[in-house]
Amino acid sequence: MKFDRILIVVDMQKDFIDGALGTAEAVAITPAAAAKLRAWRAEGLPVIATLDTHGPDYLSTREGRFLPVEHCIKETPGWELNGEIADALGDGVRLEKPSFGSMELPGLVRELTGAEGDGKGLSIELIGLCTDICVVSNAMILKAAFPEAEMRVDSACCAGVTPEKHRAALETMASCQITII
Repeated sequence: MKFDRILIVVDMQKDFIDGALGTAEAVAITPAAAAKLRAWRAEGLPVIATLDTHGPDYLSTREGRFLPVEHCIKETPGWELNGEIADALGDGVRLEKPSFGSMELPGLVRELTGAEGDGKGLSIELIGLCTDICVVSNAMILKAAFPEAEMRVDSACCAGVTPEKHRAALETMASCQITII
C-alpha cells in the first residue's frame, strides 16, 4: 500500500520526559504529542517511533563521555516509551537507534510508505525529543534521503534540552527548508 504521509515520533521515552534527562518542557508537550499520534493512527497512517537505545557500557562510549548521564539503557524503565505515548502508538512500528540519528530510518520510511526516489509527493512530519539533538539529526537524515519530500516539524510537540536550544534547532531546520508548524 502506498501512503503520502508519515509521522516520525522521536524518542518519547521516560528518561527524556521525566527520568534521567527529563525536563518540564518535555512533560508539557507529551499530551499534545500523544493526541497527534492517536489522530494519525486513527486515520490508518504509518507512524514510526524511534527509541534511543544504549547498552550497559554507555558511559564508555563516545556519546557517554560527552554526556555522562546514563539514560535509555535497553530494557530499563527509562528506555521504555512514556505510557501515554505507548498507548497511543499501540502496535505501531518502533525503531531502536544507537545514537542521535538513524541511518535505517529512510529505508523504513520507504518500506512503510512505498516512497520512491527523491520522495516527491511524500510528506514527513516529526515530533518528539530532543529538538536540538535527535529531532534535528533525524530531520536532516530524512531531508538528505528525500530532498523533494515535504518535511514538517510540529514545534508544539517537540522540546529541546532548553527552550533556547529548542528555538535554535527550529531555526536551523527552517534554514534547511523544513517547515516549522
